[in-house]
Order: sequence, then structure tokens, then C-alpha cells
Amino acid sequence: MAVSPDQAAGLARATAALYLDAERVLIERIARLVARDLRDEEIGDQLAAVRELRRHVEQVAEQLAQESARTVAAAVEQAANIGDRAAVDELGDAAGDPAGRVPGSAGVAALAAETVTSVQEAHTRLLPWALGVYRDVIAAASGGVLLGADSRREAAQRAIDQLVARGVTGFVDRAGRGWDLASYVEMAVRTATGRAAVDAHVDRLTGSGLDLVIVSDSPRECPLCRPYEGKVLSTSGGAGRVTAVNPATGEPVTVDVDGSLDEARRAGLFHPNCRHSVSAYMPGLTTPRGSSEPDGYEQQQRQRAIERRIREWKRREAGALTEHARARAGAKVRQWQGALRDHLASHEALKRQRHREQIGRAR
Repeated sequence: MAVSPDQAAGLARATAALYLDAERVLIERIARLVARDLRDEEIGDQLAAVRELRRHVEQVAEQLAQESARTVAAAVEQAANIGDRAAVDELGDAAGDPAGRVPGSAGVAALAAETVTSVQEAHTRLLPWALGVYRDVIAAASGGVLLGADSRREAAQRAIDQLVARGVTGFVDRAGRGWDLASYVEMAVRTATGRAAVDAHVDRLTGSGLDLVIVSDSPRECPLCRPYEGKVLSTSGGAGRVTAVNPATGEPVTVDVDGSLDEARRAGLFHPNCRHSVSAYMPGLTTPRGSSEPDGYEQQQRQRAIERRIREWKRREAGALTEHARARAGAKVRQWQGALRDHLASHEALKRQRHREQIGRAR
């Protein structure tokens, strides 16, 4: 049975949901503090509000540290079990004792610990982001103090809309791309779970004496992994022509190996949202297949863009200071949800993924 990082993708959602919840809670707390200050004739005691917000952020970060450590470790371990089980099913009797220790278990534990550290480093952004949003919104409201309470509230709403629309920002990956908090965390955990699943799968295959794997054809493939569709890769060596044995006949077979699995991964195969899988390549029995569907990738990227707009307006709704602002944001959410329904109706291969539209549960 082939294994793909996408098979373990759902395991990252529990951790991402924790951070979506935290983000929403912080936005709502900031909005309440600002609204409380704006009820006075003059801007209220900012120092007291900052202390209150700081305490709340620290409580949120502490809870995240406890819960994320548990969910990340569980996700990585489950992903490794998925990959190992896929290899056991694929190998049949040649797999040995499937109840034995998962190959590479020490590596799984190390990967889980590394991912927990990476995820929890994100907590350092929570406090400066929350305090920065609060202070900037209050500053915007203070600038219009001579115009009356309504104008102060409007100025504050404009500022909070701009500042919370993208969520908690400031996270940059190794490629230099910027992420919001929840997306960064989900990317980190999906990367780890995908790696754990594929590594455990390959470890079981190589432990049974199999060196060659083949990359699947996948719908909506991206430019990074498209070159590897249907390619035969080595788990230990590089590209070249090798002689292998047909397991059914015992006859020698010439196989053109397109490169190493490690090289392909470094080039982008099995990125966090990758749907490609690998399975054991049986010389003389496995038939390489590959096709290209570049339009499908563009259609999927359009879906992702619409989902981001839905989340943006939900964050604005959570940060609304007035009923008018809340109603306007809610209308925009519904507008973009309608655009998503239309897009999916035009491209039946795409499926709605409601979890990608969420910003967390209200508390």
C-alpha cells in the first residue's frame, strides 16, 4: 500500500485548532478592552489594560504549551504508525513481525521533540503582537479624540480591522515566506507528520531488502513535485541504470532509476500539502505511470485564496467594536462563502474543507 504525507495531514488539525482558538480569544479580548476604554469620555487607563492583556496572553501561551506538546507528539507517532502499517500491508508475509517495534522509533521521538520546539517558539510572538495591536488601536482612537466618541470608535475600528485581518503574523520559514500563526503551526506539524509517515514506510521497506520506490500520479500536482510523477527512486543510491530481480520470475530486469528519494524530497517532493505517495517498486511488475494536471493546481490555489478571505473577515468579525462593523464583516463572510460554493460547483474535483475556513471557537 502506498503512503503519502497527505494521509497524515488530518493529524495536524488538532494542533492547528488550538492556535486558531488562541488567536480568536486574543482578538476578542483586545476588542473588549478597546471598547471599554472608548466608553469613557477620554481614553482609559492604558497601563491597567496592558497589564490585564499581558496576564491573559501569558495564560493562553501556558495552556498552548501544555496542549500542543501533547497533540504534536501524538500526531507524529500516529503518522509513523500509518506509514509503517502501509508498508506491512504492501509487503505481506515479507514484512516480518508487524507487531514489533516501528522501525526508526528513536527517530520518531526525536522528530516529535524537534517539532514541539519549533511550534512552541511561535509563542514568543503572541505577547508583542497582542500588545502592539492594542496600543496601535488606542493610538488611532486617541488621534481623533477631539471629534467625539463616535469618530474615536470609527478610527479604532479601522485600525483593528487592518491589524487583525491577517491574524498573528511575523512567522518566516526557511524559504523566507511569511505565515500567520495558525498556518505556520499547521505547516510545521504537517511537515513533521508527512516526514514521519514516509520515513516509517521506507524504513520498513528497506528493512525487508527493498531499495526502489515509485512516486504516484496525483491530481492537482504542483510544479515542485510534477517532475517526479511516475519516477523510480532509490532509497539508498542515486540515478542510473541498475539490474534488479523480478520477484515473480527470478529473472534479471534492467531498471532506469531517476534519482534518490532524499534528493527528490530536498527538491520539493512531499512538501506539507503534497498528495503524492510512494510505494515499493517491483522490477518487471510495477508499471510507471504519470500525467499532468496543471490547471487543477491553479483551481486548488484559487480555493485556498478564497478560504483565506473567509478567515480574514471572520477575524474582523471577532474584532468588531460595533454592531455595524460586526454585521458588515458577517456579510463579507457570507459573500466569500458564496464565492467558494460557486468555485467548487465549477470544479467538481475540488472538495470543500470547512476546517480551512475556521478561525477557532468562541470562548
